[in-house]
Amino acid sequence: MGSATTQALAASIQTLAAAKDVTLDTARELFAAAHAVGDSSQLSGALADPAAPAAARQNVVTAVFGGLSANTQAVLKTVVSERWSNADELVDGIDELAIRASTIADAGADIEGELFGFSRVVAANPELELALGSRLGGQDAKSALVDRLLTGTTSAPAALIVSSLVRQPRERRIRQLLNRAMRIVSDQRDRVVATVYSASALSDAQRARLGEALSRRYDGQVALNVVIDPTIIGGLRVQIADDVIDGSISARLADLRQKLAG
Repeated sequence: MGSATTQALAASIQTLAAAKDVTLDTARELFAAAHAVGDSSQLSGALADPAAPAAARQNVVTAVFGGLSANTQAVLKTVVSERWSNADELVDGIDELAIRASTIADAGADIEGELFGFSRVVAANPELELALGSRLGGQDAKSALVDRLLTGTTSAPAALIVSSLVRQPRERRIRQLLNRAMRIVSDQRDRVVATVYSASALSDAQRARLGEALSRRYDGQVALNVVIDPTIIGGLRVQIADDVIDGSISARLADLRQKLAG
């Protein structure tokens, strides 16, 4: 991400945060705008053109997206008034705002956990991953497949995020998109995500103790995503971004074997 994009995204996030009555419809509109801009090189080029006056770019928003809500138009006008490193990062920025709007719309939904759960389903089903990532399938067919899989089991914000991402992956794998979405949701909620690898399921008490310990270490709220991995044997391996805390028995055995071999 270029420095211009970093500043543009920060300003756009502030506008979204200041908006009143952000609902799931706001998120739907932002996703629709991201898709429209991403599907048209002419539109994305016009909105990301640094040589064009900001007012001219905002006029394009009014002309193209005048049917959207006032909230969404205000956010989009902030987006295009900023300077982005390139058109692709502009589209990514609108997409991120849509994910953040989905998160704001339902503060009580376990969106990170639901996205993580779906990513594990995809990881365990190569045919599903291929179907969602293939260029051969139409956008509507992929979205319908996701709807069938998630209806009744997932919150509306999580279902909207997944359905929207598979409609326009922009050369990215579905798990990569889901991981990015999880990071955005966590950032919106001012917490970090810890992926915990364990040989068996953790009890509620164990999850609570681990969450408290990690929150103290990382000075903030931590959301836990648990992966059952029999190769761990015992203990835990915790990954937060690039930081890995490996207290698993398998890691200790590997270390012992290395010392014996050396």
